[in-house]
Amino acid sequence: MDKEALARLLDDVRAGRLDVEGATARLAALPYEDLGFAKIDHHRALRAGGPEAVFCPGKSADQVVAIVGRLAAHHANVLATRCDAATAAAVEAAGLACTYHPVPRLLIVRPEAHDGVGLIVVAAAGTADLPVAEEASLVAEALGNRVERLVDCGVAGLHRLLVHREVLSEANVIVAVAGMEGALPSVIGGLVDRPVIAVPTSVGYGTSLNGLAALLAMLNSCAPGVSVVNIDNGYGAAHQASQINRLVAKIR
Repeated sequence: MDKEALARLLDDVRAGRLDVEGATARLAALPYEDLGFAKIDHHRALRAGGPEAVFCPGKSADQVVAIVGRLAAHHANVLATRCDAATAAAVEAAGLACTYHPVPRLLIVRPEAHDGVGLIVVAAAGTADLPVAEEASLVAEALGNRVERLVDCGVAGLHRLLVHREVLSEANVIVAVAGMEGALPSVIGGLVDRPVIAVPTSVGYGTSLNGLAALLAMLNSCAPGVSVVNIDNGYGAAHQASQINRLVAKIR
């Protein structure tokens, strides 16, 4: 249940196309549906702008199939994150329309393409950062945003970033994904007057401490307008970027 679906439901009741009992039956699963092992939040899209996503690690394939099946009955572009190939195959075998993206390990159930609003730029410092950057890009697109991807534009070769200054300046918000020393968000933050969402990745040698060095560097950025999400959290960055982008697009 999202805002558009709720508006259609209320309009049907007002126009007499649906009686109160029918509307009540459709709303019966709100605010959640209890499967015993999971309580599915069908109200999430109405509150937060996007349906509940399924974090796959720790869940059996059967549990993921059951959860995404119920979510897909109410929503398009249902996301299953950190999904392995076997679980994705189980969802497909259950007859659910889906698309699996192996690099970010992201499964989209009931995929639905639409024209995206605004512009979110997702910049990946290095090729090794692409799994996290592509998770952010695909999630942002699934939430209805227009996304431009910039690949391998880290600060070790600054000219590779500067060539993209025009598109960076056109974006409503920028997601900067980097491991190693995590410097990319600070550099971008010093180039444009746009909010930058920094995503540290677990890419790097020993003293990167699985992304902790990049996380601390981003938290200590001297560039204004930089916010930071958790290590490898492309999903969370995409949601924050979507909220900013949609608000800016609405104002404009």
